[in-house]
Amino acid sequence: MGKTTLILGAGIGGVVAAKSLRKKLKREHQVILVDKDTRHLFQPSLLWVMLNQRQPHQLTRDLRAFNRKGIRYVRGEVTAIEPDKRKVKISTREFSYDYLIVALGAEADTEAIPGLSAAYNIHDLDSMVKLRNSLRDFSGGKVVIVVSRIPFKCPAAPLETSFLLNNLFKTKGIRDKVSLDIYTPEPRPMPVAGPAVGDAINELLAKEQIGYHPKCSLASVNAQKKELNFESGEKVPFDLLIAVPPHVSPKVIRESKLAGDGGWIPVNRTTLKTKYDDIFAIGDVAAIKLPGQYQPDAPLMLPKAGVFAHSQADVVAHNIGVEIKHQGSLREFRGEGSCFVEVGEGKAAYAKGQFYATPHPLVNLKAPAKVWRWAKVFTEKYWFWRWF
Repeated sequence: MGKTTLILGAGIGGVVAAKSLRKKLKREHQVILVDKDTRHLFQPSLLWVMLNQRQPHQLTRDLRAFNRKGIRYVRGEVTAIEPDKRKVKISTREFSYDYLIVALGAEADTEAIPGLSAAYNIHDLDSMVKLRNSLRDFSGGKVVIVVSRIPFKCPAAPLETSFLLNNLFKTKGIRDKVSLDIYTPEPRPMPVAGPAVGDAINELLAKEQIGYHPKCSLASVNAQKKELNFESGEKVPFDLLIAVPPHVSPKVIRESKLAGDGGWIPVNRTTLKTKYDDIFAIGDVAAIKLPGQYQPDAPLMLPKAGVFAHSQADVVAHNIGVEIKHQGSLREFRGEGSCFVEVGEGKAAYAKGQFYATPHPLVNLKAPAKVWRWAKVFTEKYWFWRWF
């Protein structure tokens, strides 16, 4: 009898899982991909929209095209997950499964902090279009990039935002009229990568006169006064506010039996299995404690980044295929990952490492170079060619 694998979420992890599994299995086995939208958005390129280097349509693809590739695409909101019944409610319908892959990601909760909805959200396409339009007329002032809560998606994104804006203002000839600052609750840039990487990024920021303010927890935003209020009592004025909003797991996850601390889904760090053998969680929605850590009082978690979702999807799709076909060897996700940190002037730094290493993650940061910027562009082009 054919088996049904139900995949919730069509971000990077969901797309890779669906296409990889479809390739491994005969058509008697169903692969169903569910998402509330009809279009996939390649989020790693969002900052290029801010710079007018990409148009929105260049970053999206129609998910309905998967129906022609042996993957059943279902548009709908996931409203309930019932592990004991092996059922998922999607809008007004109900689906049964043999295997379930949860790849619903992390959602922005701008309402969690009063006034934050007035900021430009670097993880939102429409917001990046609006920011692009605002930057056309921006002639100077105080630009603030604020990370509102931990954890958040893509640890490099606020850093890249600052470097790219710095370069944009230089190109426009107004850099001397702009103050550019980052405020974050993190102790250092990309803390999970370790002190050496954090120090290297701090040097890059200081060289460009970008202020970096760690251990700052945002309490509220006064949009009328254009002022940030931090829990310490500090007040910071701004003319242009760009934010990483609080990230939360989807409501359907928080209300399910899958949720653990903070509403995220705890999984086995090598198999991505939840406490249910037939349910896997990958990408941003998964919570994975790292075996090594720099801060003994608080366990480090695997960062929420597309590169991990991609690798995890490969592993889960392979292992489900092995179980269904009863042949082959199981694989493990080993915590390897990398990311680009674009710094302007056609250059990017490149961080790569083993996050499951002990006694702490081993991450190396390559110095900014044009080759890494080219590699980032190639990654975008390869993504659409390979998966769509």
